[in-house]
Amino acid sequence: MNRAANISPLCRPRRPTAPHAGLRPVAAAFVLAIATASAHAQPLPAEATPREPVVTVSASASAGVANDRLRASLRGEAEHASAATAAAEVNGRIAKALARAKGATGIGVQTSGYSSYQVSERDRPARWRVSQTLTLEGRDFAAMTDLVSALQAETGLLLGGIQFSVSEETQRQAEDGLTQQAIRHWQERAARAAQGLGFPGWRPGRVQVQTGEQMRAPYPVMRAAASPAAGGAPVAFEAGTTEITVTVSGEAVQDSRRASPR
Repeated sequence: MNRAANISPLCRPRRPTAPHAGLRPVAAAFVLAIATASAHAQPLPAEATPREPVVTVSASASAGVANDRLRASLRGEAEHASAATAAAEVNGRIAKALARAKGATGIGVQTSGYSSYQVSERDRPARWRVSQTLTLEGRDFAAMTDLVSALQAETGLLLGGIQFSVSEETQRQAEDGLTQQAIRHWQERAARAAQGLGFPGWRPGRVQVQTGEQMRAPYPVMRAAASPAAGGAPVAFEAGTTEITVTVSGEAVQDSRRASPR
């Protein structure tokens, strides 16, 4: 009897397996991780060239511009034991002044600041005080002077104050010329800054142009001098000037391609 033929399949020897065959996926992942780490470990590129130096430069140009606009404020006031009586007096004065002012050529007129309140003082009966303001504005100083004097004499209005200024058209023309001057001054300062820092040239970066004016304060007029009782003399005006300034400020980028000789 052949014993070999009766050997059970369970007793057959197993086929030898390749060593570490079950570790192949892990090894592959490990190799991939090493490759990835190596890629990240590559030297970084050199930093970009430093930005060119920037110098902030400011320059301005100013001029005194003759005022060509006049604004005058006149006030009607009345006090009476009766509020209606005081109001009627002020309303009549303002109405008469409005009619007179509207007949003047080239002069703007408006009313504002109407107020009515009761005044109570010790040892005096209560009374009502009413007031309203009439404002005139124009560029013809002679006509304005005549009108203000006439309104004081004819209606009893009191001159509260006058203010001179530069008209929008005149201001715009002055700013246009001053802007060119301020830009030239700014360019000169930028060039001097580049020279002092040792750079042969420069170019403008962000630049701003700012305009403005320093308004002259209102010229107060004393009530005694403004009243008709002062002899009826016409109001004297001195227009003066307004300082207008244009400022240029911004970046002067220095040329770093080559150094200038010292």
